[in-house]
Amino acid sequence: MSGLGDLVARLLGRSRAPVVVEDPPPTAEQIADAVRDVEARIEGRVPAAVTARVHRITGTVEDMVPRLDRFGVGDRQAYTVVATATSYLPEAVEGYLRLPRDFADRRVVSRGKTSLMLLCDQLDLLAVTLEKISDAVYRADAQALVAHGQFLADTFGQSSLDHPGPGAP
Repeated sequence: MSGLGDLVARLLGRSRAPVVVEDPPPTAEQIADAVRDVEARIEGRVPAAVTARVHRITGTVEDMVPRLDRFGVGDRQAYTVVATATSYLPEAVEGYLRLPRDFADRRVVSRGKTSLMLLCDQLDLLAVTLEKISDAVYRADAQALVAHGQFLADTFGQSSLDHPGPGAP
């Protein structure tokens, strides 16, 4: 009967089980701040190839942040955008920045690649993934516009500008 006792205790607010409080999801401003922080961290510290890739990613994230509310709760694509900004991108860049430049840029560490090459590969993967998500969102917006145009055409028929005025032949 302890299961029933635990249930009653929880219902009455006297739960013996620890309450787990999850952090709220990051706000749009926190997401934008996260990518701006990465840009600031790399300033003057990484090769141009890394800077260009980071800017490509951060630009896509900043474009997507205002559109995140279009995704449903728990949406995988929204999660990917947020995780890229707050975790994947910062962690990849930080791992590279912790290494001495000469080692990171010249020493082969895995499968014939340097840490710099590995970072570029990771950044390219993030960029392509975000661009696919962005493209899907924009296509959905474009399809909504097409559907709305079709609705208007079906509802109102031809434009009143196409019809001759009263008394016209």
